[in-house]
Amino acid sequence: MKILFVCTANICRSFMAERVFRKRSEKNGRGDIEVSSASLFNMEGAPADPGAVGILEEKGFDGYGHKSRLLTEDMVAETDMILVMEQQHREMLIENYPDAKGRVFLLKPFSSGCSQLNSGDMDDIKDPYNLSNYHYRLCFAEIYLAVEGVLKCI
Repeated sequence: MKILFVCTANICRSFMAERVFRKRSEKNGRGDIEVSSASLFNMEGAPADPGAVGILEEKGFDGYGHKSRLLTEDMVAETDMILVMEQQHREMLIENYPDAKGRVFLLKPFSSGCSQLNSGDMDDIKDPYNLSNYHYRLCFAEIYLAVEGVLKCI
């Protein structure tokens, strides 16, 4: 199974989700899952946001060595499940890749169980970029809880 996390720039949220998912899935004995992340906007290989790296390291996850990568048609075609951070990301993905519609889900609703409600802004994981440590911690917590939910659902 292949899972892809997608956000705007792939330097905060989708990157954190990829790292959390990788470690949690390995700990849960799910070595059968390939995980990666990508951006909707070309960041030309930008490094991970230092705030995201910091919170990952603080919580015991590897935060180093990441570079943003742009979502491609091949990535979408080869992925079983695409998890996005905002309703806007979901809409953009489906608009650009209509065949992926049944495989694109908001990440945050998984924290409430196996429902994929995709009901709008209240299900967005907000971007902490350039905000306070509180916002990075909140983002990490939302991602962590949702990843745990995804692992229970697949």
